[in-house]
Amino acid sequence: MRILYGVAGEGMGHATRSHAFLADIVGDHEVLIVASGRAHDYLAQHFPEVREILGFSLAYEDNAIRRWETVAQNLRGAVSGWPAQVRSFYEVARDFDPDVVVSDFESFVLTVARRERVPAISVDNIMMLDRCRHDEGIIGGDTLDFELARQIARTKAAGLHHAIVPTFFRPPLRRKATTLVAPVLRDAVLAAVAERGEHILVYQTAAGSESLVKALHETGLPCRLYGVRRDLDDDLVDGELVYRPFSEPVFLQDLRTARGVIAGGGFSLLSECVYLGKPALSIPVTGQFEQTLNARYLERLGYGEYAEAPTPQAIGAFLERLPRHTQALAGYRQDGNIEALAALREQLALVALRRAGRRGAGRRARTAADAHPPAGTGPSS
Repeated sequence: MRILYGVAGEGMGHATRSHAFLADIVGDHEVLIVASGRAHDYLAQHFPEVREILGFSLAYEDNAIRRWETVAQNLRGAVSGWPAQVRSFYEVARDFDPDVVVSDFESFVLTVARRERVPAISVDNIMMLDRCRHDEGIIGGDTLDFELARQIARTKAAGLHHAIVPTFFRPPLRRKATTLVAPVLRDAVLAAVAERGEHILVYQTAAGSESLVKALHETGLPCRLYGVRRDLDDDLVDGELVYRPFSEPVFLQDLRTARGVIAGGGFSLLSECVYLGKPALSIPVTGQFEQTLNARYLERLGYGEYAEAPTPQAIGAFLERLPRHTQALAGYRQDGNIEALAALREQLALVALRRAGRRGAGRRARTAADAHPPAGTGPSS
């Protein structure tokens, strides 16, 4: 089959997850990959057919979304370059003539699917917002943010054929044609052996992390910080805090040996923490309810804690309950990426069967028409 596969570029979770899906299907199908931002750069290192397209981006300040700056910077892109590029890539996608579209929260390929009437399958965790039911304990006082996030997910999924939702929590479904699967993890994470060290791994990429750094100084804990200082080529030591430039092997080493993790509410890292049995204190980006959802389910399951701000009190309470969280995590089970990869292969196979059925029905109709031509059109007329 010809598969048009789109990957959102905001954050790296979409790219690393899609790398696993793509590695599983590229050898068996003809795949055209469309990605934006960092996702394009990452996937282009691993696959030959990766086209770059502009994508939606978010503006941050002190671990909160700057809504108006986000709107402004995306409007600037819409005015300057998006229309012409979208038209150009739409022509490429149409000429590719896909049999099915797969999207990891990428809007362009879903638009192609709707316009060309091609089945679309999503493979992203954000669809959790709309495809499942969430009770008051999860939504809390954030009804407006939840409804906004849910409507965004629902709008993207308009006309969706099936949703595959990676997740480490399993609320009840509210929509049919939905399959919940275990998170898709990088090969290096699946191969890692967890050990318990004394340091805390801190991952903070949203601009303006002054509050977090101040709180960490006050605790006196040995911490290894990533993303806070992006101007580094080497480690920078500040008391018990060690700022590190990002290196995937070094980061994974620090993760697998961490005593605990302090991070945002991003799904990919929290999933890695759960798989490796590392308790996490999740401090979601303000205004990004998908992260709040992940953090609150993490806390409900006993795998870690949710905090609105990185205060010394929140960090201290998290450390006191580390043994309890570690015990809860010991009961988590996941057989690699088998469940998720099998779910996508199953949906692709069902699409292929339906296509074959339609072709067979068409051939049978033509054969019947040839065998029983209308009066006056047969050979003896």
